[in-house]
Amino acid sequence: MGTKKSILHDCLYFTANSLSRIITRMAEEEFRKTGLSPSYAFLVMLVMDDPGIGQKALCEQLNLAPSTVTRFVDALVQKGYLTRQSIGKTANIYPTAQGIALRESIDAAWTSLHMRYAAVLGLEAGDELTAAIDRAAAKLGSTG
Repeated sequence: MGTKKSILHDCLYFTANSLSRIITRMAEEEFRKTGLSPSYAFLVMLVMDDPGIGQKALCEQLNLAPSTVTRFVDALVQKGYLTRQSIGKTANIYPTAQGIALRESIDAAWTSLHMRYAAVLGLEAGDELTAAIDRAAAKLGSTG
């Protein structure tokens, strides 16, 4: 095969998915200590940072479909980490005391994940890569 570079490595679709699989595996390992998946943990953090947040805002911030966010919130309500208060047609989501108690372990997992990939990429390079991916996602997402 030699040293010929694969065409896959010039494809944003392939490289983004490859990176996603790697960082997802790392995040799942780090967040396992919290008893939550990374997505659930970040949803809980958003609710703690903005008690009473609506589902629409959660969907926008997490870039997830409403049905997915509903399923996540339902699971976290059932576990006792969140509570839902309905006002008319809207539901506001609040952390419970049990959910708030998770904050320290969630923050520790997030920090550990950040340090883990920074140890490989370098702190500055990891932060720059994160910012570049965020900008690319925003641009590509706005094109419809």
